[in-house]
Amino acid sequence: MVGHDRSALRDARRGFGDRASCVVAAILATHALLLAWIDYRNSPTIDEVAHLPAGISHLLLARFDLYRVNPPLVRSVAAIPVVVAGAKTDWSSYSIAPGNRAEFAVGEAFVKANGAKVFWYFTLARWACIPFSLVGGYFCYRWARWLYGPAPGVVAAALWSFSPNILGNAAMITPDAGAAAFGVMCGYCFHRWLADPRWLRAFTTGAALGLAALAKTTWIVLFPLLPALWLVWALVNRRTRTRRGRSSEARQLSAALLTAIYLINLGYGFEGSFRRLGDFKFVGRLFAGPGEQVPYGNRFAGSWLGYLVVPLPSSYLEGIDIQKSDFERGKVSFLRGEQRLGGWWHYYLYALAIKVPTGALVLALLAAGLTARRGFSAGAMNEAVVIAPAIVVLLIVSSQTGFSRHFRYLLPAIPFAFVSVSKIARAVALGHRSLGLVSAACLCWSMASGMAVYPHCLSYFNELVGGPTRGRSHLVDANVDWGQDLLYLAHWAEAHPAAVPLYVSYFGTVDPKLAGIEAMPLRHEATAPETPFATAKIADPLKPGWYAVSVNHLGAYRHWQASGNPDDSQFLRLMPVSRAGYSICIYRVQPHATRP
Repeated sequence: MVGHDRSALRDARRGFGDRASCVVAAILATHALLLAWIDYRNSPTIDEVAHLPAGISHLLLARFDLYRVNPPLVRSVAAIPVVVAGAKTDWSSYSIAPGNRAEFAVGEAFVKANGAKVFWYFTLARWACIPFSLVGGYFCYRWARWLYGPAPGVVAAALWSFSPNILGNAAMITPDAGAAAFGVMCGYCFHRWLADPRWLRAFTTGAALGLAALAKTTWIVLFPLLPALWLVWALVNRRTRTRRGRSSEARQLSAALLTAIYLINLGYGFEGSFRRLGDFKFVGRLFAGPGEQVPYGNRFAGSWLGYLVVPLPSSYLEGIDIQKSDFERGKVSFLRGEQRLGGWWHYYLYALAIKVPTGALVLALLAAGLTARRGFSAGAMNEAVVIAPAIVVLLIVSSQTGFSRHFRYLLPAIPFAFVSVSKIARAVALGHRSLGLVSAACLCWSMASGMAVYPHCLSYFNELVGGPTRGRSHLVDANVDWGQDLLYLAHWAEAHPAAVPLYVSYFGTVDPKLAGIEAMPLRHEATAPETPFATAKIADPLKPGWYAVSVNHLGAYRHWQASGNPDDSQFLRLMPVSRAGYSICIYRVQPHATRP
């Protein structure tokens, strides 16, 4: 029997299993409430502004051109209550040219069309996505309990539910948390099928794989990974598997993969499905071919490969092409004060070390040391099935060094680590009291560390780098400041009516006036075209008054490679008098101060 099913059954008879289920239900209910409050208090982030109208376009126009670099599942669900609420749309900026990223222009038009109501619309959209995160917590619990027992199941659910990185990303309509949830769901279903192959479990695995692939294209890697794991599993267990049994398993796995492919096409309404490969217009070198494409190309056209039928929707493959093209061209990246065109192979390893709570890191080290110990391990193959998807995701995102920006790219790997780490909770049942106490202390430390910054979870950094107030020295962009704290700035301005004049340098696409902030943009030598509050170098000296500055601008972060990027580095010489969340610093320049 796989894992510790017998032990779990004995525990259940004594009532512990039932109590564990009740505890997990309470944990997940708390998780939902925590998300609901962040959903309401945070302002729309940069990518959310593009995701929501893209989701609306899928529902109203039955088109999937907008935001092709990510599949439509999460944002389509997010758009449902917004469409029902009667939000206005403006498609004047819609463009379907190959490689075009029109979703951001459409997003800005959406914000302008709806005015201040846009904050409520994003709250509704985020609330609609809370069930995705509950799915992730539930399957972390189910998988860990099946492998290790009820107590580890509770630990896995707690690690998910109180993780600041899960909370921060699940409180948005971006696809990363949804991908993490459906990824761990797929992993659990596949593992159960491996242990006891049945047709129903095969189709369940296929459905979970289809949902994961519809959440984020990262999970397309599961299509080769799952068969590879099955082959290794069959090789290791060849003495207990007959030839007829392996043949049946191969058919079941093939049915699972076909089910997933069908769901992907269904999710896109079969738009452009089953086109010939040679008929596509690609913009990235991977598919378009080497050299400059004017304006696009196709390396397969004219060859026998061009006649192959692609069993995926057009927008799915085109999205992969556009995303790959972004990495090929490269973007400015930031790490520990250094900015450069292109990224670092070790960026995500470093981000793990400073974005994951220290208590959880210690738990991971303890669990890794106990993986081979009898009583803690579920067996080498079982452990490999759990951790393999996480390792593959880490390798993939680390290999894309065209730019390194977002820790959230690694989020789909996180729940697999939670399941693996949860084995540490078997210490008490095995009589290792000291280890059990240390593990419990680390779990509480991890949870308390995340809750200490709540509801500003997106800006979380652990104690190793001094917490979120110092995090911007290490990572920027969506890791700390994605425009989420505009409403907190509005609350601060309302509580400080004497703070005039107020100048704002905001890293976001929503006009602060929509939040009720009566402020002026900083005067600069040049103005960036992307947003009225993103500007170039500040004119010196600073005028007396109050200044609210996004932390991305403090280090002159070059989010856009065009000229006119914000440079508010003069404020680094001043001490902020207050903050709006952890992403906006507030300064006061006294009348006698001519320069900082």
